[in-house]
Amino acid sequence: MRDVNTDLFDPRTEMDSDISRSASSSDGDFGFAFNDSNFSDRLLRIEIMGDPPESRSDGEGCTSIADWARDRKRRREDIKKDNGLDLSACPEEQILNQPDMDDCVGCENQDEEVEAMIEGSPSGDEAANGNESSWSMDCSTVVRVKTLHISSPILAAKSPFFYKLFSNGMKESEQRHVALRINASEEAALMELLNFMYSNTLSTTAAPALLDVLMAADKFEVASCMRYCSRLLRNMPMTPESALLYLELPSSVLMGEAVQPLTDAARQYLASRYKDMTKFQDEWARAQYPRVEERREVLGSRLARFIRFPHMTCRKLKKVLTCNDFDHDVASKLVLEALFFKAEAPHRQRTLAAEESVTLNRRFVERAYKYRPVKVVEFERPRQQCVVYLDLKREECENLFPSGRVYSQAFHLGGQGFFLSAHCNMDQQSSFHCFGLFLGMQEKGSVSFAVDYEFAARSKPTEEFVSKYKGNYTFTGGKAVGYRNLFAIPWTSFMADDSLYFINGILHLRAELTIRH
Repeated sequence: MRDVNTDLFDPRTEMDSDISRSASSSDGDFGFAFNDSNFSDRLLRIEIMGDPPESRSDGEGCTSIADWARDRKRRREDIKKDNGLDLSACPEEQILNQPDMDDCVGCENQDEEVEAMIEGSPSGDEAANGNESSWSMDCSTVVRVKTLHISSPILAAKSPFFYKLFSNGMKESEQRHVALRINASEEAALMELLNFMYSNTLSTTAAPALLDVLMAADKFEVASCMRYCSRLLRNMPMTPESALLYLELPSSVLMGEAVQPLTDAARQYLASRYKDMTKFQDEWARAQYPRVEERREVLGSRLARFIRFPHMTCRKLKKVLTCNDFDHDVASKLVLEALFFKAEAPHRQRTLAAEESVTLNRRFVERAYKYRPVKVVEFERPRQQCVVYLDLKREECENLFPSGRVYSQAFHLGGQGFFLSAHCNMDQQSSFHCFGLFLGMQEKGSVSFAVDYEFAARSKPTEEFVSKYKGNYTFTGGKAVGYRNLFAIPWTSFMADDSLYFINGILHLRAELTIRH
């Protein structure tokens, strides 16, 4: 006999690598037996309760993922409004696997409660108290009833929910009539689910309807159907809206092994699409939450911890303090934390980043920013001078080929803003690609500024800084000066595995600037 604790409900046995093999080879197609009295041993009575007049099935009338998400959000809000409903009138013995009501209030996967009952004669005590049969007692109105012929072995083999229903060890489990109570919005999805449990296939292929079936499969613990829906959805074109929706499904759905490939695909899609955030200038929070109060709540409680404020410039942090999208107290706390981090010694900054790297926040962990951070040492005497350190990872340099460039954050000398830029460009004779480094001044206009500068880089075997180029230039604003082939070697030699200039995968550059008088 099959061991129910190992194989019976193992989702890995339910689906193979191809959609056409929706069930394992041991599963047959019993579609012919669905709702057929000749192959059934029980009657399933589906009692359908009325939804609010404006309510409908999540998938009903929805032509897109976005419609489904909006409709589901509205339904969640309706459920929250109705949480004050007195459930004490519902006898506890009616509900199979009844959740703890304290936990239920905030549970997003309890949009519609399901009741499962064995229909039988009341006990003597119940009769004395005037109770009717258990399926007729409820806080809502049953608007219609469906009766289906079912095979308990087929349903029990696919679902722990039905297995427990049919084998609860009580006399009532031997009764022929079984009742389920659902909301009208669940009816279509439940019928699809029951049909799947017989035939291993679905008649619907639209994304909103598949999401409805996925939710029903989770509620009734049919892992094979969850896997089937997940695979169909994963094979559909992914959009930002659908990817976010998949990642915001109820926690019980997201925890299921059967849905893991879908959520993995959604994460991969979003990571790939938004790899370069500079291509997406429209702020998501403003588009999704046009009301400023709601936007402040979302940014402050959910999104702010993922923004790396400690790596913003002080100029940007000032803008955060005056940004209307953040609550003032939240903004002040975030900016203060960022400034404390900036004031820490380098070794302490590295410690904080390492400690937080194992968490989901990673506010202190440096990323590959559009403008690479620099470290600056400034001198006022005997001459105005600054030494700027810029580190580039090997991967960043590889991405420059064949004609890319990367810029540093701005730094200041004598009241003027400067920046460094690293290029992959052609040498003077345009015969091969090479690595170039340039110094630019931000301000445009008639300002004239004379600067002596020197570029250096750490190199093996000493790993000390070695001067590579010296020069002087009178900036007039908006201009840049430098050397097209800093290391006097082709790009291929610069990027080679035995390159002298990458130390533990990092290119260490230094620029020394001095104001000429």
